[in-house]
Amino acid sequence: MAYAHTNSKGITYYLHSNGKMFFFSKEVKDSALDAVPAGYDVVEMKTGMLVLKKKQAAPAAEKPASETPAA
Repeated sequence: MAYAHTNSKGITYYLHSNGKMFFFSKEVKDSALDAVPAGYDVVEMKTGMLVLKKKQAAPAAEKPASETPAA
């Protein structure tokens, strides 16, 4: 079953790939994907168009400042 996403305007789009890029279409075609690829999120643009964006890597945890030795 093709991955479907309905935008804020109520239009359902289906995720596809042609081997080089990902794209959304209103119709299910042979190139439809069953799920969003790992490492990607679906983002809706202001116009209602859907795109895939790579997930941001979580920022590294800050190390606590080392204590300065007493003089």
